[in-house]
Amino acid sequence: MIFVDTSVWSLFLRRDGERQELQVTRLKTALETGESIFTTGIVLQEILQGVGNPRSTALILEHFAAIPCIAPQRADHVDAAALRNTCRRAGSQIGTIDALIAQLCIRHGLMLLTTDQDFLRIKKISALQVWQP
Repeated sequence: MIFVDTSVWSLFLRRDGERQELQVTRLKTALETGESIFTTGIVLQEILQGVGNPRSTALILEHFAAIPCIAPQRADHVDAAALRNTCRRAGSQIGTIDALIAQLCIRHGLMLLTTDQDFLRIKKISALQVWQP
């Protein structure tokens, strides 16, 4: 079971040729084999914010309709804040959204598929699982 971050979806959805990143290959394999893939509202929002036309938006919404969307609970926000504070004390500044995504993955036992190196810093001081080739 994997949670795909915006960074990987963005690479996957680009039309500027085949992407060679291993994370994109891993996502393609997961889609082809029917592996469980999860997202959350903020990831969908970030993807849609980068879309330039209504037709592409409709296509993305159609594809994402089949992907379960995890809704953060109050406790997730509290725990994400604590995670962000722990990272800051350890010398790593992480964003609010990254902290929430990490917390959702931790709570649901999901492997995070990302190209964002900030998550590797979070992984060092938490139970976050990040897919690495």
